Amino acid sequence: MLLKNKNTVIYGAGGSLGGAFARAFADAGATVFLSGHHIEPVQQLADEINTAGGKAFAAEVDAMNEEQVNKYLTGLVADGHSIDISFNAIGWKDVQNFPLTEMELADFMRPINISTQTNFITSTAAGRVMSKQGTGVILSLTATPGGIGYPNTGGFGVACCAVESFSRNLASELGVHGVRVVNIRSGGSPDSKVFKEAIDAGGELVPEFLKKLRDDTMLKKLPLMKDVANTAVFLASNMAATITGCTIDVTAGTTAAINYDVTQIAFLKERNTFG
Repeated sequence: MLLKNKNTVIYGAGGSLGGAFARAFADAGATVFLSGHHIEPVQQLADEINTAGGKAFAAEVDAMNEEQVNKYLTGLVADGHSIDISFNAIGWKDVQNFPLTEMELADFMRPINISTQTNFITSTAAGRVMSKQGTGVILSLTATPGGIGYPNTGGFGVACCAVESFSRNLASELGVHGVRVVNIRSGGSPDSKVFKEAIDAGGELVPEFLKKLRDDTMLKKLPLMKDVANTAVFLASNMAATITGCTIDVTAGTTAAINYDVTQIAFLKERNTFG
């Protein structure tokens, strides 16, 4: 098991993506310390993992509250636990599908404020503990707009860029202490809660929207939550021991080649468009 004898702290574990990461880390042998703003979904997830043979503990922690986060980690260390992996999966409460010129300031700023505040709080708290240990991995998560101009993503796109920059800078400071900091850039998972809710809500634009996202990728498919979670397991393991200070792209190629349509190129060649 890649993460045997490792302890993983996950904030926002009650969400669909946080849950996927928790299950993946537990399957890889890690003990998972799960927290969320509300205890009920987190406890349910911990019970599920324990029933399946894993080892999980649940706690109610507000990842936007510096005092609560520091108290939580201090308590784990006082109980004899190392903090080997830290991952923040809380939602950013973003509003998208509006041009920037038509957005309210509050809607634009909300994801920027939430993402930067919570990642600063949880990552620096983990960094202080891990620096004393001389080892540890801090993971964060963004999406395609962190690496490419993407319309109608509002403050979410700016927040992604901010989190990726913060991750790089923190890595440059903690590397000397043996701590790695890596960001993961996802392309949006169609099996995540936010996508499922959109699909369940229906509407003629939903299939078109999902097709647009798939067509924007090189592989013409979107990464599932397990794809992103499995990448996180690898990055947290010793197999990735020299990876730090960067963003790992799990967007199925969206960041590198948005809207590249090979069928259109073939059609143009047939029409001798290129001479």
